[in-house]
Amino acid sequence: MSKRIGLLSDTHAWWDNRYIKYFEECDEIWHAGDIGSLEVAMRLQEIRPLRAVCGNCDGGDLRRLFPTLLRWDCEGVDVLMTHIGGYPGRYDPSIRTKLYARPPKLFISGHSHILKVQYDQSLGLLHINPGAAGLQGWQKTRTLVRFTADEGQFKDLEVIELNT
Repeated sequence: MSKRIGLLSDTHAWWDNRYIKYFEECDEIWHAGDIGSLEVAMRLQEIRPLRAVCGNCDGGDLRRLFPTLLRWDCEGVDVLMTHIGGYPGRYDPSIRTKLYARPPKLFISGHSHILKVQYDQSLGLLHINPGAAGLQGWQKTRTLVRFTADEGQFKDLEVIELNT
């Protein structure tokens, strides 16, 4: 069995109807924080089941609904997701100890608004930062990511640009 995943971050309360177009074929949607509003979370949940973490800009309702750190198994893939994570070789101090103590196979973070997909050779993990899907911030291109998790492997990774 495989799962098609739609991944985004840093919506900052911005809704784009193209989220529906790109995520309706997915089995789950994962949001790596700074959702920005309960409305955006609920609208994503209407498309597909949502797994999310709260970000540093998320307030009360979102902090009650979503943890700051989430770890689970998806089709044989150990996944760890948080909002502020850094990058291979430069992980944020808030997550570094957990990563080194028990590295996941997939580490997802947001926060920087910079899309990066990078393999960490030293920890044997794939790091994905889907960039920013919202309008807040300096980024010129809004991005989403889709991929398939299948029996412990990743495949069919796509980067989707949402130019406004």
